[in-house]
Amino acid sequence: MSQEPKKSVADRLWTRDYIFLCLANFMMCFAFYLLVPTLPFYLEAEFDASKSIIGMVLSCYTIAVLAVRPFSGYIADTFQRKPVYLIAYFLFVSIFCGYLLAGTLTMLMIIRIAHGLAFGMITTTGNTLVVDVLPSSRRGEGLGYYGVVNNLAMSIGPMIGLFIADTGNFDMIFGCSLAMGVVGMVFATLAKVPRKIPNTANNVLSIDRFFLVKGLRACFTLLLLAIPYGMTTSFIAMYAKELGITANTGLFFTVMAVGLIVSRIGSGRRVDRGLVTKVITQGIIIATLGIIAEAMLGFAAGVDIRLGYVIYFLSAFLIGFGYGTMFPAYNTLFINLAPNSRRATASATYLTGWDVGIGLGMWFGGRVAENWGLATVYKIDIALALIAFVWFVSSAAPHFNRNKLR
Repeated sequence: MSQEPKKSVADRLWTRDYIFLCLANFMMCFAFYLLVPTLPFYLEAEFDASKSIIGMVLSCYTIAVLAVRPFSGYIADTFQRKPVYLIAYFLFVSIFCGYLLAGTLTMLMIIRIAHGLAFGMITTTGNTLVVDVLPSSRRGEGLGYYGVVNNLAMSIGPMIGLFIADTGNFDMIFGCSLAMGVVGMVFATLAKVPRKIPNTANNVLSIDRFFLVKGLRACFTLLLLAIPYGMTTSFIAMYAKELGITANTGLFFTVMAVGLIVSRIGSGRRVDRGLVTKVITQGIIIATLGIIAEAMLGFAAGVDIRLGYVIYFLSAFLIGFGYGTMFPAYNTLFINLAPNSRRATASATYLTGWDVGIGLGMWFGGRVAENWGLATVYKIDIALALIAFVWFVSSAAPHFNRNKLR
């Protein structure tokens, strides 16, 4: 009876350094997600800020992240990555002290911009370091589990943050974020990563040093898919309330996080078997089904509110499962289009497409909802998902198969 050959030591996934990077990422994301749902309440309570001012303060962060992405990839590809990562991590953690000291809205906006710059740098570099320590034979699986860490932080962080916010002690929230960041930085320091060999073959500055041009088609597809995700996360609670679905909003995101986590278990391994474009295609289909379920929410709730609840949570799981299936495959797609010396640029391009789509989804969703109602938002989401599917199958996937380096 033949036995399956054992993986060599070089193919080990759960190495000491990979675990430390995952823990560092979890602590960083946890610190970040403590603030995501609570900062609007803090601005309203401490500064009597209007909703437009709150939106302006929050958007400063996103704009800063987008502004630094291309440069973060270039810097991480030009210099040794771990020192860049640790400097960015230190700045990210230190800035939490600023929230405790900020006395004016102007000062808080400056702090948010600085935090966005640090976050953009740390996420790009951290994502690249994980690729550096992973065996190439298990890269998709490793990126999938690394993404699970983000999902766990996304599930737990907001819940704990809102629990603390109910006490009115916002300083405790900032203090907890600071403490989690410090612990994360310790893990980041302990991780050992391969020393990057400087690339001296081409030092001429060009757009391709800041943005992976070969990834443009895939980036456009990802942007189209990120818009519905941004719309969903921003307006699903409001839409559910409008339809009479009174379940805790946190439950929707918890179910979505479960879908994200469950999807990562098998999708990464399939990516490692070379099924990158097939996994992405399947992920788009599943996510589209979830978006269609969201669009049917109004009809279902009108027929029977119990059916509305079923569709509500079904859409959450399908969206989580679909996007969770795509993420490690998409990340691998960009990495496989770039030479090893430009991994950080590939990661930055991947993250930029996602960030731009999320930002557009939040902005465009608000405009559509204000003028044509929330139901229209989800109809547009279906159209965008279908366009993304057609574009990926007809253009992005064939382009990847022609140009992939590994």
